Amino acid sequence: MIIKENMVITPFQLERTIHIYVPDHLEEDQRCKVVYMFDGHNLFNDEDATYGTSWGIKDYLDYHDEPIIIVGIECNHEGNDRLCEFSPYDFNDRVWGKVEGRGKALTKWIVDELKPTIDAKYPTLIQRENTAIAGSSMGGLMSIYVGMSASTTFGSAACLSPYLPYVYRRLYREIEKTDVTNTVFYISWGAFECNTHRRLAKYSEQVLSIARLLTKKRNFVYPHLYEYQDHSEGAWANETAIWMKEIGFMG
Repeated sequence: MIIKENMVITPFQLERTIHIYVPDHLEEDQRCKVVYMFDGHNLFNDEDATYGTSWGIKDYLDYHDEPIIIVGIECNHEGNDRLCEFSPYDFNDRVWGKVEGRGKALTKWIVDELKPTIDAKYPTLIQRENTAIAGSSMGGLMSIYVGMSASTTFGSAACLSPYLPYVYRRLYREIEKTDVTNTVFYISWGAFECNTHRRLAKYSEQVLSIARLLTKKRNFVYPHLYEYQDHSEGAWANETAIWMKEIGFMG
């Protein structure tokens, strides 16, 4: 089933819809692993998705009948506020203008308020090895950041097509100085996300340098370059079975 709850993101004093998938047929006292995801409106139903195509995660989990709860945080749809809330750092974008990064405050809210609320209301397994973070694009950037900065809470992170322009060096330096070990990172990107070979080469090197650094710090990193994949919900939907397995949530 899909449950929609309104919660206040207290650092921003804004109410937001949280899209929650709970398996329909849980046995008595059965508890579930939990994946917290960004852009929750894009995860389950095409009619809710921004561009009319969802990831189809409800259909996937219903078919496999796995005890997994998904908690999707809807983005802020006003102006460039999605970029602000889903970036840990300030930057200037050619299209969207000045982005004031609020991602660190959002991370703290997820750890200190959202997760305790979900654990209190739903049959969750609360340990870090049973708790993951996931997202794409800006959500992919946030998934790297949360997996790195809140590794005592999250044991794994699925980071699809992470946004790196303007923030790569700061993210790399922060990973360098952060104590993060024994965390599973799935990081992916598509060859059709960049409009020139030069840009693809630069983006690939940035992704792989972050993967190498995380590996050096004794984490488990699974990088994937998909040859024909673009930057879209439909493309990311094709990865669900892969990242669910590689972070250890599916057999």
